[in-house]
Amino acid sequence: MKISVKVDYACRVMAELARIESSGELAQIDHLARTEAVPANFLAQILGKLRTSGLITSRRGNLGGYRLARPPEEISLHDIMLAVEGEFLGLSGNFQGQSGRRLKQVWHEVRDALATKLKSYTLDQLAAKSPGEMYYI
Repeated sequence: MKISVKVDYACRVMAELARIESSGELAQIDHLARTEAVPANFLAQILGKLRTSGLITSRRGNLGGYRLARPPEEISLHDIMLAVEGEFLGLSGNFQGQSGRRLKQVWHEVRDALATKLKSYTLDQLAAKSPGEMYYI
């Protein structure tokens, strides 16, 4: 399984939104793009998916920007991945042959284990406030 660039960018930007959450300020797209080294045009697409899924809110205008829709401790990596990519580790649906049914069961177990692990990591764990304050995953 490969984590897409889109998911990686989304997680990084969400961590930055979590860092500035306590300030009450909205983050502008140019700040997010610069801080997390994400191309601004690509970031606009990602932010659209995050907004549609209800993970962030936005406000238009000169004083507009983005902020988390929920507290950082309530948003998991699983939430972000689902918002950006949809269902992950999707199965082909072809489980024929002698080993097909057993393999299907194994893939479901792997998917469930991955989902459980992704749910265990939340934005507050990723949003280190200072360089000395690191969270190891």
